[in-house]
Amino acid sequence: MQLFQLLTALAQKDVRGNLEVEVTGLAYDSRQVKPGDLFVAIKGLTADGHDFIPQALERGAIAVMGERGLRELRGLELSSAPSDLSFPFIHVPNSRQALAYLAAAFQGYPARQLEVIGVTGTDGKTTTVNLIRAILAAAGRKTGMISSVNALIGDEYYDTGLHVTTPDALDIQKYLAQMVAAGTEYAVLESTSHGLAQHRVTACEYDVAVVTNITHEHLDYHGTYEEYRAAKARLFRDLATSFRKPGTPKVSILNADDSSFDYLRAIPADRHLTYGLTSPADVTARDIVFSPKATRFTARTPRGDFKVHSSLVGPFNVDNILAAIAVGISQDIPFEAMQEGVASVTGVVGRLERIDLGQDFAVIVDFAHTPNSLKRALETARGLTQGEVIVVFGCAGLRDAAKRPMMGEIAGRLADRVVITAEDPRTESLDEIMARIALGCEKVGKREGEHYWRIGDRGEAIEFAIQMAQPGDLVIVTGKGHEQSMCFGTTEYPWSDHEAVRVALEHRLQG
Repeated sequence: MQLFQLLTALAQKDVRGNLEVEVTGLAYDSRQVKPGDLFVAIKGLTADGHDFIPQALERGAIAVMGERGLRELRGLELSSAPSDLSFPFIHVPNSRQALAYLAAAFQGYPARQLEVIGVTGTDGKTTTVNLIRAILAAAGRKTGMISSVNALIGDEYYDTGLHVTTPDALDIQKYLAQMVAAGTEYAVLESTSHGLAQHRVTACEYDVAVVTNITHEHLDYHGTYEEYRAAKARLFRDLATSFRKPGTPKVSILNADDSSFDYLRAIPADRHLTYGLTSPADVTARDIVFSPKATRFTARTPRGDFKVHSSLVGPFNVDNILAAIAVGISQDIPFEAMQEGVASVTGVVGRLERIDLGQDFAVIVDFAHTPNSLKRALETARGLTQGEVIVVFGCAGLRDAAKRPMMGEIAGRLADRVVITAEDPRTESLDEIMARIALGCEKVGKREGEHYWRIGDRGEAIEFAIQMAQPGDLVIVTGKGHEQSMCFGTTEYPWSDHEAVRVALEHRLQG
């Protein structure tokens, strides 16, 4: 595609140099540049892509885009005369946003050929994405998805990464293009606050926006709860500005029980649908019955009532199911398909996932890494056992520090025994992170060495908890879930809670 054709995707730009060059790819990492690429310089948290423009050019970049003016760029010898430039340079107000639009244009605007459903929120996004996909699939709709665990395109699953819960714009648009090529009708996208704020999901042309909840998380990045909520709200504001597909209304699906409801309800949409358990809502549940291995209830909807049976346990999963049913209502999915779809989701990797090697106590791996999700996971765990609840968890370094004592207090209040350990300490002191968590445990009367322990090595912490468990107890390991690495310093090391739990159980069972 010629550069001038590609740049029609951008409303704001200042161009210098020859635009009649052929662009064969896009890149924002100078190390990944290939000959013929347009290099988009992005200012990140630790490095500024503008400083690596010379390296990108050396690797064969055919043109450069950035937020900094030519005079500001270091390491480049550029003439002030446009005709003297050896490469085209495009100045834009926001490189991340520009990259998203360019990626969509380069792939032929795939989202415009799909019905796109976005799911945001602090907790429950991945489970809700899986439930929505299953409901649509049960109705015979060809559906792809992109979650923090994986992407489904056609019949193939792809790993979507380690700690980044929303892939970058280049990958998102590539996945969407692959979905179009596979004949997909619907794309269901997990849309995180970082993904929205950093324009990774810009140009995804959403038709349905769904929120699970908005609670305390990621304040290290967003600064305040209000800014965090505003980032989530971009998903709903994008409904008004995204591409209009013939006969496809823009639908906003909101949690009537969540504190974000009034704020998000004020954002215009063609249709609003609400769900909830305690506040008046379009989609709700009655006659809820919980058991250790299943959840049953009657869903009440604007189109009538129907029975729901799910292998997912815990009150919060009723919310997730109701959100998915609300999407089904918005898309005129038959009740039978919604029943079948919900029943088909027997679990999600790293979400209240049981690991059973024949031991006489329960072990669960869960992704809970926020105060609210830890609270809900422990409340659910309490209902799954007659014995004691033992929790293993930590808090990530260089992330929201305010939640550490909060989570210590929640664990101390809701679990019988607490093992505090590492969860991606990064460049922070692990001892200091654990000390802040311990303050919360102490606040609710837990005593170190009796009710809680600090064991920095996560593998040793899991081993300690499993050795401590008595018949009938429940050990829940939280914070990592599906993730496959753990960060110490600036290095990601291979890590799996699932593998660590299995190793510890084998040691226990072997005596």
